[in-house]
Amino acid sequence: MRPPVEVCVFLLSLLAPGVLYTLNNIPALQEPLPILGMGMVVLGSVLLLLLLTVRNKTKVDPLFYAFAEFSFTCLVGLTNALEQDGFISGFMGFYLKRGEPHLSSAYAVMMSYWEGVGHYLLFLAIIHRMFKGKSYRSLGLLWAGSSIAHQIVLIPGVAIGKYGSNIKPAFWRNIPFFVAPFWAASLLFSRPREMPIVTADKISSEQSKSLLRRPVDLLLSLLSLGAMAFCVFRGFVVLDCPLDACFTYIYQYEPYLKDPVGFPRVMMLVYLFYALPLLAVFIYGLNTPGCSWMLDWTIVFAGAMAQTQWCHIGASQHSRTPFTYRAPADKWWPVLTLNVLLAAVPILLALRCHINPAYFLKPVPKGQADKEKKKK
Repeated sequence: MRPPVEVCVFLLSLLAPGVLYTLNNIPALQEPLPILGMGMVVLGSVLLLLLLTVRNKTKVDPLFYAFAEFSFTCLVGLTNALEQDGFISGFMGFYLKRGEPHLSSAYAVMMSYWEGVGHYLLFLAIIHRMFKGKSYRSLGLLWAGSSIAHQIVLIPGVAIGKYGSNIKPAFWRNIPFFVAPFWAASLLFSRPREMPIVTADKISSEQSKSLLRRPVDLLLSLLSLGAMAFCVFRGFVVLDCPLDACFTYIYQYEPYLKDPVGFPRVMMLVYLFYALPLLAVFIYGLNTPGCSWMLDWTIVFAGAMAQTQWCHIGASQHSRTPFTYRAPADKWWPVLTLNVLLAAVPILLALRCHINPAYFLKPVPKGQADKEKKKK
């Protein structure tokens, strides 16, 4: 009896630390171009093993290969995080010197933990549901949001930060990892949404309520406005706004925003130009019945904000961040609270849409709702 596919993927991904340890002890492969070439060979070999794993399956979702391949790279990331924090050694030295030096930064360490734990468990859950014939659309969109946010901060952050003058060929392996989540998201958006059965009269009843009669939505709207204000403020801070409030904040509350690694600066600009308009659109969706796109985009946004805020909060206090860029001890709790709330608002929005989606479904013609009431 063959083991389940997710078990095979799990066992295959466990090869990652062994591969890294072997490459770390072969001097001939520790030059920039051989590192890139060997990386492609390893990923190609993993893909071949995956093809053998599912060769008896009549139809395999193309997303399986992407998710299973990324499961392997998740363990690479986790290995990096554990080595940078001193739990293990002898695995990543060659790659940090000749491959991607930025992976030793505090931001990259927190990013690696997110990949090695959060994304890894998500992939195994998706693959399990995939081969059980169950829907995994929402889980896939959650990953897509997280992965897109990861790449749009990482790639520009490396380019404009202190690592920009030391970019090696292996850095360009991030390009397929940048493209893949967009491809996956486009496929997932084209598939039917998994929805609970909601009666026409319930949809009509929910959509007839004003915002004041929906206290949860009112609170979420207010929290979203607060998150928007925080995004604007920190965007101004990293743009060197001369206001006293901006000067005080960056020096007395979040000095990490001026860390020369570049990641926090890029992240604040991503919030300003992407998170800010999305939050405004979500407030519109909370006030306008029938915005069914809220059911998907809040999931994508929740994944993106959870990933970026995890990395930002963790990196700002990590031992690899110079002490002068960490939040002062007496300001740590206010800074932490604001950043946690910024991550929580999109998650709460997504949960609200998932738990009670009636308000966001397409409006039901009045005659159809009246007919259902008469039947009851």
